[in-house]
Amino acid sequence: MMKCIRCGITALMLTPAAQASDYATVLKELRPLAEQGDVSAQYRLGGMYDNGQGVTQDYAEALRWYRMAAEQGNVSAQYRLGGMYNNGQGVTQDYAEALRWYRMAAEQGSSVARSSLGDMYALGQGVPQDYTEALRWYRMAAEQGNAYAQNNLGVMYAIGQGVPQDYAEAVRWYRLAAEKGDDYAQSNLGSMYYNGQGVPPDYAEALRWYRMAAEQGNAHAQYNLGLMYEIGEGIIQNYTTSHMWLNIAAANGHSQASNNRDNLSKRMSAADISEAQRLARVCLNSDYQDCD
Repeated sequence: MMKCIRCGITALMLTPAAQASDYATVLKELRPLAEQGDVSAQYRLGGMYDNGQGVTQDYAEALRWYRMAAEQGNVSAQYRLGGMYNNGQGVTQDYAEALRWYRMAAEQGSSVARSSLGDMYALGQGVPQDYTEALRWYRMAAEQGNAYAQNNLGVMYAIGQGVPQDYAEAVRWYRLAAEKGDDYAQSNLGSMYYNGQGVPPDYAEALRWYRMAAEQGNAHAQYNLGLMYEIGEGIIQNYTTSHMWLNIAAANGHSQASNNRDNLSKRMSAADISEAQRLARVCLNSDYQDCD
């Protein structure tokens, strides 16, 4: 059965209509297959209603098609169904039902479902809060290479949730996720280097990881980068660049960045503030490609 499901997905993905993103034609091809019980067509049809591709976005209709595929054992549909119950999309929010579908997908080996199951145990959603169980599911996902789970596992080792506090182990998991490009892990790894937790203190290395995360839009890393430029840690002190990063962090919702930016402004000339504001605009408008 799984072999046929995979063949069906491949055949549908390679149609000229799909390659050309001709959603109306794809929809016309998928619907009769889905109505005949083709599990991959049901899942893809659910995705089209979910994302508003060729149809008006309709979470209730997406849920209906995902459910058909999920009940036939489609792991991606089970995961997505769990997400819709978790977020209340097309259905009233129901953590217990979300947990049920996540678990089905997790038991089939889905790393994202295992990671989501870890979240639910960590937060106590649909189940009593249980850090040990959260750690178990995060670890399964992390060992499959899931960067989100690797970062969360790092957090649990860093603060000692469900496991004895172990900064070296936290650094190990953060690094695995950070090297995959996870901005939260990059920011967390920067903090470990800054504070000398699990690694020797190294401001230059902290700055490097903060910058990677900052250039992905991570407000916490942008804020810390701004502070390091303000103080001159790991880099030559530069109020203009500090103001730029604090301003960007504030724009991205960091709660303390605006106060730090405004306090810094009192030590800067009007010309330097104007230049910092210009640099912030350039950085944001370039999608973080031009932030020097």
